[in-house]
Formats: sequence, C-alpha cells, structure tokens
Amino acid sequence: MMQVGDVNIKVVKGDITEQEVEAIVNAANNHFIMGGGVAGAIKRKGGKIIEDEAVAQGPVEVGEAVITSGGKLPARFVIHASTMGMDFKTSAEKIKAATFNALKKAEEKGIKQLAFPALGCGVGRFSVRKAAEIMIEQIKSYINENPSTCIREVIFVLYTQKDYQEFLSAVKNNL
Repeated sequence: MMQVGDVNIKVVKGDITEQEVEAIVNAANNHFIMGGGVAGAIKRKGGKIIEDEAVAQGPVEVGEAVITSGGKLPARFVIHASTMGMDFKTSAEKIKAATFNALKKAEEKGIKQLAFPALGCGVGRFSVRKAAEIMIEQIKSYINENPSTCIREVIFVLYTQKDYQEFLSAVKNNL
C-alpha cells in the first residue's frame, strides 16, 4: 500500500464487480450502453438497473462521469467514467479527464473508498502501462489540489496477472 497525502493507494488482482467498496468505476462509453468489457461484467452482476440509470444521464462529453446505484453489486455506487465515444477509441486526454471526473463525482457524493479498473484498456485497447501512469498522475494531482478530500482509499483492481503487474510497477515507480 502506498500513500498520497491522507489517501491510501492499493493495487489488487481481482474482479472489480466483487469489490466491497463504496464505489467502483466503470470504464464507460459516453452513451453509457453497457455491452462488453468491465461495463458488461458490471451489468451482468449488478443488473440492468445500473445501465438504465446511467443511460438516463447520457449522452455526455467523453471524459465526463455520472454516478448510479450499485444495483446487486457489493459496491453501493457505480461511477461511470466515459473514456470513449461510440467509435470505441480513447486517448491519454480522455483517460485523464475520465479519471479526474470520477474522483470529482466521488467527492460530490462523499465517497471515501473507490475502486478503478484500467480505464480505456479493454475495448479501448489503450496501453495498460500508459493508462496506469496517466491515472496515477491524475490521482496524485487531484489529491494534492484537494488536500481536504473525503476520499481515503483508491484501489486499482486488475483482472489479469499481467495487468496487475503493470499497475503495481507503475504505482511503485510513480508514487
């Protein structure tokens, strides 16, 4: 476990849909249609209600985020961070904005603990290593600019051993 200000940062290998946290982040498209990847897994385990609540708040600009209930998931909330449009293409700027806006949504709701997947790396095919560096930099910047943040723990949850190793290495090198 690493620390930035008063916020603990952890990297775990596992299934984000099984995390017992206040909120998980969904790597979403800007229409919030939950088809494949992390979004599809969240919808399958948490129920269509999550997608219905998200779609009702969209579409938004890529990089924006919305918050919904967690449906049947252990997490109370899902923060849908749009990392791509319907073209399924993402970029460093989009991942940066989505990470920042997910943290902002958590702050607005008073969420203390949230779990992130590797944003933009599944369907968006972005480099896991680069996404890790962008997300860590954005989280550090957010915490440093908001030292009194209510967020106390950020957990990166990676599904494969390879992605877990990439994030762990990036966290160690950038914190």
